[in-house]
Amino acid sequence: MKIDWSPLRHAIKHAENPRFWWRDDDAVAQTNALDQMLRLSETLHSPVQIAVIPGLLEPSLAPALDGTTARVLVHGWTHTNHAPDGEKNAEFRRSDTAAIDELSQGMNILATNFGGRLDPGFVPPWNRVSPALYTPLADAGYRAISTYGPVCKTEPLDCYNTHVDPIMWRGHRSLVDPETLIATAATQLTNEPDTPLGLLTHHLVHDPAIWAFTDQFIQEVSAAGAQPWTWRTEP
Repeated sequence: MKIDWSPLRHAIKHAENPRFWWRDDDAVAQTNALDQMLRLSETLHSPVQIAVIPGLLEPSLAPALDGTTARVLVHGWTHTNHAPDGEKNAEFRRSDTAAIDELSQGMNILATNFGGRLDPGFVPPWNRVSPALYTPLADAGYRAISTYGPVCKTEPLDCYNTHVDPIMWRGHRSLVDPETLIATAATQLTNEPDTPLGLLTHHLVHDPAIWAFTDQFIQEVSAAGAQPWTWRTEP
């Protein structure tokens, strides 16, 4: 299928400082899919920030990142749904003592395993988090939150969201219509020209169509003039 990338190219051309970044969720171990993503990242010279589930972390993951430009973020605790019946899935819509303890444990485990590769950012599972946790997150050493959608207000934390998710989660779980994804990206750049455009992937569930779109998307935004960006903030 021929894809019309012109709306995205146009939006990038008319943005003053077009930037994009890449977040990938749910890593816990070295897998063939992880290796494929890391090769793509290095080939395209586009660093990927990997959201790692600390409570499920396996010893194979840290060595798999050696020699790459990949960065690591904290992705919840065990990616367990604690939402009440009838509500959308969430691990950290709650803000009890146990939740606050898990935030600290997650940061400590990934700092121990990944050292300077860890960025002090929190990625809540299912992109949902209670505002009551913003201050406890900052107290635990986090500097930013990343979810999905338009710019968010998360004081005292920074917010760096993602905006383009190529997977149709409610349906066939393959690639969303590419023109829809391109329109979403172009609209995001137009509405928030100073905000880096965020690509969200999940390497463990990619099929060939999603891999191909991810590859082409990064090539297209790079060729159009958007610069790869990472949101590392110093502790």
